Amino acid sequence: MTKIAILGGGSWGTALAIVLSRSHQPHDISLWMRDPHLAAATSNSRENNVYLPACPVPAAVEITADLATALRQAHIVVGAMPAAHAREIHSRVLSFDSGSSFIFVSATKGLEPSTHLRMSEVLAQLFAAKSSSPRQFAVLSGPSFALEAARGDPTAVVIACSQENCATGIQQEFAGPSFRIYTNDDVVGVELAGAMKNVIAIAAGACQGLGLGSNAIAALITRGLAEMSRLAFALGARPETLSGLAGLGDLVLTCTGVLSRNRQLGIELGQGRALPEILAATRTVAEGVGTAAALLALAADHHIELPITTQVDAILHHGKSPREAISAIMERPQKRE
Repeated sequence: MTKIAILGGGSWGTALAIVLSRSHQPHDISLWMRDPHLAAATSNSRENNVYLPACPVPAAVEITADLATALRQAHIVVGAMPAAHAREIHSRVLSFDSGSSFIFVSATKGLEPSTHLRMSEVLAQLFAAKSSSPRQFAVLSGPSFALEAARGDPTAVVIACSQENCATGIQQEFAGPSFRIYTNDDVVGVELAGAMKNVIAIAAGACQGLGLGSNAIAALITRGLAEMSRLAFALGARPETLSGLAGLGDLVLTCTGVLSRNRQLGIELGQGRALPEILAATRTVAEGVGTAAALLALAADHHIELPITTQVDAILHHGKSPREAISAIMERPQKRE
């Protein structure tokens, strides 16, 4: 029986533990939580009342704050932690094992803020430092709110890996009655789409917070996809990835869904709340906050213009008001689509 270790006890990590317990293939599942108090409370109540309340965690799922216990005899390691913590947690994983015995699956949608690296690039650096290489590495992404996936709503996602046998193997392991998985070998496109859509969703939320209507949201999603595509193509992604589940699908969900953390943060910014106040009031992570500046740095390296991301970064980190940012986008020189 395959053992899966899920690293990260937030809403998505907890949801994945629930979802994978329903897979067509039987598994041993461990869910690792950084906070020992949360791990103990979730283990006792079989419910993550902080990040995913009202979604029972099956009794067969092992919940632990001990990383060695979670990794013991694991075949697949799923990273479901915030992007800012991925390097530190994966470094700890490698202190227990060279990594050659694990298949790594990243379920994190963001870039490392300090280096602007995708999660696959972070892991590649760690393995290079260890003079080792992972047997296989894949990325899980697509339109998937944690709550809906956990309660069994039909959900379709993408597993991307440069090795076809890796992608199809994880597809077979993870697929379940309400969890449909498509394979893809465009790791760059899937990772970038997952990171960039969060920033566009903040802008979409800001439009709603300002009281703007459907015209503005439709335009934002469409031009946001164009912006995502420009950078992704420059870095080697394929067009079909950006028009698929990991790109357009996740963008639409995150920009319009009421469960979107990034959209909600944007709504509150549009209503006039300050970013520190918003962040202080929640324990959940809106990845777009840390990703906007990283994307701009990455785009500058490749001479790519990202007007929406530029304005979101100005709102988040440079004191620009959402209304001023919308005006700046609308007053840009007219151009051909």
